[in-house]
Amino acid sequence: MQYDNGGELLVAHLESLGIDTVFGIVSVHNLPLVEAVDRHLRFVPVRHEATAVNAADGYGRARGSIGCALTSTGTGAGNAAGSLIEALSAGTAVLHVTGQVESQYLGSGRGFIHETKDQLGMLGAVSTYAATVTSARDAGHVLREASAAALATPGGPASVEWPIDLQYAAQEDAGEAVPSGGAPSPHADELAAAQALLAESRRPLIWAGGGARHARRELAALLEATGAGLLSSNSGRGSVPEDHPLVIGNFATDPAVRALLADTDVLVTIGTHFRSNETADYNLKLPGAHIQIDADAAALGRVYPARHALHAEAAAVLPALTGAAVRADADWSARVTAVRDEVRAALHDDIGPQAALCDALAAALPRGAVVARDVTIPSSSWGNRLLPIHDPRANVFPRGGGIGQGLGMGIGAALARPDEPTVVIAGDGGLAVHLGELLTVAQERPRLTLIVFNDGGYGVLRNMQDKYGERRSGVDLFTPDFGPLAAACALPYARIAAPEEAAPVLEAALASDGPTLVEVDLTALGPMKNPFTPPVKIPTA
Repeated sequence: MQYDNGGELLVAHLESLGIDTVFGIVSVHNLPLVEAVDRHLRFVPVRHEATAVNAADGYGRARGSIGCALTSTGTGAGNAAGSLIEALSAGTAVLHVTGQVESQYLGSGRGFIHETKDQLGMLGAVSTYAATVTSARDAGHVLREASAAALATPGGPASVEWPIDLQYAAQEDAGEAVPSGGAPSPHADELAAAQALLAESRRPLIWAGGGARHARRELAALLEATGAGLLSSNSGRGSVPEDHPLVIGNFATDPAVRALLADTDVLVTIGTHFRSNETADYNLKLPGAHIQIDADAAALGRVYPARHALHAEAAAVLPALTGAAVRADADWSARVTAVRDEVRAALHDDIGPQAALCDALAAALPRGAVVARDVTIPSSSWGNRLLPIHDPRANVFPRGGGIGQGLGMGIGAALARPDEPTVVIAGDGGLAVHLGELLTVAQERPRLTLIVFNDGGYGVLRNMQDKYGERRSGVDLFTPDFGPLAAACALPYARIAAPEEAAPVLEAALASDGPTLVEVDLTALGPMKNPFTPPVKIPTA
């Protein structure tokens, strides 16, 4: 195929991936790419390169596929690095195409505008794949190879740097396919032993991580066949809808769930990497009878020993386990459901007046609508656990724990699914990281409700300092008056200052066909019963 320039080639490639919206910032070093995307698809001019990657990430997650971000070279590519780390941590598919200086000056170190030392090395450190377009004949192959790497298991962001002279050049693309790696297959003896162990089980538990997202039907079948309790990591939420009576969810460190783990006779874990914040810094005890399934061989046995380690895609191996399974004891399944109800009721009570917001969102959101959650107290305490998730594509949050990324992810998700509302849960501190993206919301007008929980700073760290220290440092911040700020951005604004205001305000915002900024005045709303602190170790004398 012949293309007039690199931008036309890029558009053809994006269309082949089903991408209709691209996020980025225009520059002298990506102008042909941006112009072509804007001509044929939808180009969303975000205000920071980090947001371009976050939005592409959220777009891909909400669709269950891949997103694309365009940035400039040098500082622009550097600005994107933090968000690439998030996509790498989450294993989510992002195609990141960044500019590069003219090929004749590449690596010369002469200080050409927007040049940086070893940009490819930087991108390689924060991407699952990184490559340079070296000629107008290999760009198509590089783009296909990058996208295949991003979409593979365990996946992640793929970065392509493209010298500007080669972007302007006419392109010749042979269109050759990129070889795909074979699917992993578990050792037959290990699979047979795992089947035998599960066949003997009468008190089974299953733990679904991010690797279960693409095996929803197979996981549901195993759950029904066994009557097991289903725990999840944050990444695995929604793999089975969370209103299922056997879904305990993201409560593994709760005392009642620890008791279940102590009494189970087999635990099947699926694509979970046992992150520190979900295992009480690895102090959570798992049973010795542990069947671990993961498509990433390095994850098997890395955190907890596995009696039977199955290197496989979950969708491929779960039916074999389901065929060997027997039904759990009736009193075990009843106990699972009782624990499910117990942990939810306890958390609902513990968050005090914020329970009204959780309840209002659960009632007003369409089933499966995206809830993008930045790192903030409401997300960490109840948004990641109590607010029900029924579809893994609705479960959008920074898995690497970086603050300030939620709004960008929400923008991407809202534009990926324009016919239904998207909610972003953010704190005033996290929102300030990329406050300029309010202008992107104002310009693009997505169907997005941004809920800002305003406590005047970094509430999580403030609570930690109050609990463990004698003074506060760096946690109390100047916060804007969100009403006039919203007006300056031509955004509708509402405020929640009492529990009874939550339902009417959120119902109206979610019914809107455009954006709304909702401020939750936490001082007026009142405190939780117990101040939330994260599950991290604080060394004490």
